[in-house]
Amino acid sequence: MWQGEPSHHCAKGFTLIELLLTLALLATLATVAYPLTALMGKRDRELDLQRSLREIRRAIDAYKEATDDGRIEKSVSDSGYPPSLEILVSGATDRTNLQGKKLFFLRRIPRDPVCECPDRSPAETWQLRSYKSAADSPQEGEDVFDVSSRSTRESLNGTLYSQW
Repeated sequence: MWQGEPSHHCAKGFTLIELLLTLALLATLATVAYPLTALMGKRDRELDLQRSLREIRRAIDAYKEATDDGRIEKSVSDSGYPPSLEILVSGATDRTNLQGKKLFFLRRIPRDPVCECPDRSPAETWQLRSYKSAADSPQEGEDVFDVSSRSTRESLNGTLYSQW
């Protein structure tokens, strides 16, 4: 018997069917992964919103407490809440300090992470509520009693961001 070269040779590479099956599998995985990544992004923005609201509300409460303690000057008709969000960053003069130092309540005003308004400043991204306005219809006024998101979109738990 003659021992020559084999009549067929082994081809290296993938067949067309193997490539199509691989692409189909990758497409299936991508369609499952995309909604999960979108959900994670929304969840991250909601966590940022919760942190920002907590930070601003604590600063407003600290300002009110400093006013009630007599550290910040106010008139009889004032509520004791800050007149704007900007004063929480720029500071208010401490009446108890003889050197006229200021009390600061925020390093910066955080931006509303769910607001679709890139042209607005961080302070303008928030819906302000004055002390004299009702909770169910927040209106701006001469002070800042509370803040909320201006977004009318719905959160993952079904409530509107503006109601947080």
